[in-house]
Amino acid sequence: MSEPTRSRAYLATMLTASGGTFLAMLDSTVTNLAVPNLHQQFPTASVPGLSWVISGYAVMFAALLAPAGRLADALGRRRLFVLGVGLFTVASLLCALAPNLEVLIATRVLQGAGAAAMIPASLAILLLDGPADKRASSIGLWSASSAVAAAIGPSVGGVLVEWFDWRAVFVINLPFGVLLIVSALRRLAPSAAVSRDRVPDLLGTVLIALGVGGLTLGVTEGGTWGWSNIRTLACIVLGVASVLVALLRSRTSKVPAVDISLWGNRAFSATNVVSLFYGMAQYPFMLVGVLYVTDIWRYSELQAGLSNTPGAFAASVAALGLARLAPRFGGPRFAALFGLSAFLACNVWLMFGLTVQPAFVSLWLPAALLAGTGMGAATMGTSAAAAMSAPPIKFATSSGLNTTARQLGGALGIAAMAVILQNGTTATGTRGIGAYEQVYFFCSILLAVALVVAALWVRLKVPAPAPKPVPAPASAAEAAA
Repeated sequence: MSEPTRSRAYLATMLTASGGTFLAMLDSTVTNLAVPNLHQQFPTASVPGLSWVISGYAVMFAALLAPAGRLADALGRRRLFVLGVGLFTVASLLCALAPNLEVLIATRVLQGAGAAAMIPASLAILLLDGPADKRASSIGLWSASSAVAAAIGPSVGGVLVEWFDWRAVFVINLPFGVLLIVSALRRLAPSAAVSRDRVPDLLGTVLIALGVGGLTLGVTEGGTWGWSNIRTLACIVLGVASVLVALLRSRTSKVPAVDISLWGNRAFSATNVVSLFYGMAQYPFMLVGVLYVTDIWRYSELQAGLSNTPGAFAASVAALGLARLAPRFGGPRFAALFGLSAFLACNVWLMFGLTVQPAFVSLWLPAALLAGTGMGAATMGTSAAAAMSAPPIKFATSSGLNTTARQLGGALGIAAMAVILQNGTTATGTRGIGAYEQVYFFCSILLAVALVVAALWVRLKVPAPAPKPVPAPASAAEAAA
């Protein structure tokens, strides 16, 4: 294969896999600003009921990420990627056509299942179907698409709802979903035949999904149901029990649902702890900013969404730039430390610098750029560390577990943020900047913990650069010519 042909093939692979990640992460935040419009469409729905449009996706997404990673390794990355994108696209169409809130929530759950299949399969495609010497840049692009999608989601949602209505948030997925399926079928190497011997333990897989889903549901809805409510306690107890049973089965199963051998790797375990605490800070940070500028600065939903756009671009630049620079300074560990430090600095700045009057240029813009840089670098660093601490055959499993840790952390962080803001709300329903300062303080503590864990325990062997090929000596005939 000639060099131009090889480059075009790699570009197609890179765009296809990263496109799937972008769509999955975009829909985790794109509906945040559609809730007011949904309330107009379904006026009899309660606020907790409307919140399930967001929670239903998040719960199923988190629940199936770890099993999807194992299935991608067993069934084939292209097969699972195409199935995931197909389910996601069909569910997006059903969301757009939903006649009532109940159907919308059900189809959002289906969307979350499709997204969970796309994430680990997409990273495995990038790392295994692309050149080995470009794995660092592949992880950088994958991380950039993930960080940018999550950060730009509120902006995209705000624009679409402002110009059209909430259904446009789902319609926009359709052409991209079809394009990704066609590209995957044409450009990616076919998956090997499915072997029953490689399919993970079915009961263990169900238990892991049930456990992570129960935990996520409990912490997501705990603030609404009440932390002592029987539903909250049942979800959390059931979640913990299911995960424990699945882990016990994984110790003796021939093909376990959870590859517990990965947890014996200190770098992998530490990276997932970092991702958990990072997610606990990242998700409340992205949501509390929108609440702050709409509540205190009186921005419209569209303005609030657009105010996050600079941070999204900064995240993209940081993830791609660190993918190139990090190997010179210690690899993914350097990217994670740099990103967590920048993100921590932003939260500390906002904790002391919030204003009652709008100050976009002097406060929000530089803070957004600093936060975006931090999130892009931290996402790239933790994703790369998780992948590099696992053998190539387990890339999908490691990425699924790492993203699960971040998503579960996000659910915990959002639940804690809701409690903090609720405690800072007066009897008349108003909040001062003190409540928002407390959220940024909470995020700062979590990021400090993540930074310490990353500094002390995330140690990876950085592979040496591949030697440049030495040209073959010319033959006598070629020399004469």
